[in-house]
Amino acid sequence: MAKRLFIKTYGCQMNVYDSRRMADLLAPHGYEEADAPEGADLVILNTCHIREKAAEKVYSELGRLRAAKAARAAEGKEMVVCVAGCVAQAEGVEITRRAPVVDLVLGPQSYHRLPEALARRGGARVLLDFPPEEKFDALPGTVRADGPAAFLSIQEGCDKFCTFCVVPYTRGPEYSRPLPALMDEARAFVDQGVREITLLGQNVNAWRGTGPDGRRLRLADLLASLSEIEGLARLRYTTSHPRDMDDDLIAAHGALPKLMPQLHLPVQAGSDRILAAMNRQHTAADYLDIVARLRAARPGLALSSDFIVGFPGESEADFEETLRLVGAVGFAQSFSFKYSRRPGTPGAALPGQVAEEAKAERLARLQALLEAQADAFRAGQCGFVQEVLFDRPGRHPGQMIGRSPHFEPVFVEGPETLLGRIVPVEILDVSPHSLMGRLCAREEVAA
Repeated sequence: MAKRLFIKTYGCQMNVYDSRRMADLLAPHGYEEADAPEGADLVILNTCHIREKAAEKVYSELGRLRAAKAARAAEGKEMVVCVAGCVAQAEGVEITRRAPVVDLVLGPQSYHRLPEALARRGGARVLLDFPPEEKFDALPGTVRADGPAAFLSIQEGCDKFCTFCVVPYTRGPEYSRPLPALMDEARAFVDQGVREITLLGQNVNAWRGTGPDGRRLRLADLLASLSEIEGLARLRYTTSHPRDMDDDLIAAHGALPKLMPQLHLPVQAGSDRILAAMNRQHTAADYLDIVARLRAARPGLALSSDFIVGFPGESEADFEETLRLVGAVGFAQSFSFKYSRRPGTPGAALPGQVAEEAKAERLARLQALLEAQADAFRAGQCGFVQEVLFDRPGRHPGQMIGRSPHFEPVFVEGPETLLGRIVPVEILDVSPHSLMGRLCAREEVAA
């Protein structure tokens, strides 16, 4: 009899990938995925530790699971509760102390040991600190695709040590998966009908590899190799760091047609003083130079970024520098947050912590500017034809949703036979976060 598995995923796309791989790992052991924790034999919370109060949200969810687990026990059935991911790595045994409902704690580099841990369980177990190569070597060779677009994890960990960030402490040092494994996984996706692959990493453009001839490879080389896979139509990568935007990678944006004209390149702030305090190891001028070279290589490139407002010591003048940088670049989409102190990071101990009221006011001003830029970018798509990859039905009958080359959601009226196809769409209108269009050749897509 099949066992039921429920996974709740928090945070970044890396966690989405990890959750998918955990499900793949458990499938041969008789686990089928469930839509809700109630009635599940195994519940996994795959956690993120980037934002403030992340751990408290996990403990709140564990409180709700306590009742569900008790209900299962009353029926004579077991529910195993596992906390995985970055909160697990950061909190460790503290999780089992604060939440006795938890049976298993797994760090991000340990989830390959799930089947073994479930088989050997006897009291709460905490598994942390395994090398990432051991994890990837142990994962099933066959990957399951959920649709025409897939994520491929190529790099984990971080050596940059930005003073606001917990990733180096929860994901460990930078590790790059070898080229043959990545090519095999990409081909397996394509064999299942995947048309678009997004390469994932904490610092994805820090990927390094070795070619068959012994030559040292960088991300541009990997993208070129992946571009040669027949049937793969699109490539993206995220999240990149300005320090690793080398000349070859910038040139690849113009040289590789399969590499989509969209890039997420976090800058975090526009003040050199604050960038130095963040240990970003680049200046605002460095960032603007990279942007100019990218747009020279690929005109029309849609850029998105991350911003933190209210970092310790940030003055109004520093914040104005961020607004000036945003005005100079022009972003198609961005993510912005108030600085939150992460225990154990250098930023948490810095003097000059900014008042919450000032952070909130600055964030509102920044978001208004970013949203105006995003609105202008979307409005500029009206009247033009975009090649759209359709990846899911809409909420209404006869509606389909796809992604433009710039990664914007596009809604059209059309048949479900569009799923997995790249079709020209004329953009007719925009909404706050998406585009509405019309199929250019109905007779071609109705078959």
